[in-house]
Amino acid sequence: MKRQSCNLRQHRYISAGSIKILFSSWPKLAPAEMRLHFSLLVVFSLFVSQCHAGCSEVDSLTEAVAGEGFLLGCISCKKREEVPARATVDWHFKPLGVEEFRHIFHYDHPVADILHEDFSNRLEWRGTLNGDIQMGTVYVNNITFNDTGTYRCTFHRTLFLPLSPELVTVEKEVELSVVAVANRELTDVISEIMMYVLITFLQLWLIVVLIYCYKKIWDEHEARQARKAQAGQGESKDNCDGVQLE
Repeated sequence: MKRQSCNLRQHRYISAGSIKILFSSWPKLAPAEMRLHFSLLVVFSLFVSQCHAGCSEVDSLTEAVAGEGFLLGCISCKKREEVPARATVDWHFKPLGVEEFRHIFHYDHPVADILHEDFSNRLEWRGTLNGDIQMGTVYVNNITFNDTGTYRCTFHRTLFLPLSPELVTVEKEVELSVVAVANRELTDVISEIMMYVLITFLQLWLIVVLIYCYKKIWDEHEARQARKAQAGQGESKDNCDGVQLE
């Protein structure tokens, strides 16, 4: 997930000022100039909407399949995007039936350190690729049943405020279970059923449309032939009447 870095405060000021100028000048403008100013207003609106796109916190998946890879998700968004910051991320793991957490991973851009031998060469950083980290996701290769347990993700974020820096700590946990075969979720089953129903309905609808179009074309053809036949009979009758008169 990439974060768009925009100076929101500056863009909002420009956009608001531009809108104020446009609306105040509209009553004095010709229709062509009004259309031009309206186009500029639309462009400013789109520009501001793009700057508002940013971080969104989504929970991690919680079921992994043994022998495959798994993405441990952890996202912590800043409340104010315009505030510069720097963060580090730590991952801890508590196996099932164990009381204490083990420190397994530390990331301080651009350095990633695997701190526990059980995860040696198995963890990959998949989070934000700059110092202002908001996505602390890691990828675990070759999941085993021993990886079942609780994972804790910790953000240590320093906000560089005008008066003084402020340290903020955010913790999130993921309860991971490892299974031999992936269990299909109910939403997946329903989505697949709906897909087949929709495909069948579209095929039937297409057949009905083809039959309707063919029938309509055939009726028009029959009507055209009937008109030609009537016209031919009328001409032959006129010719016969002319012969009798002679």
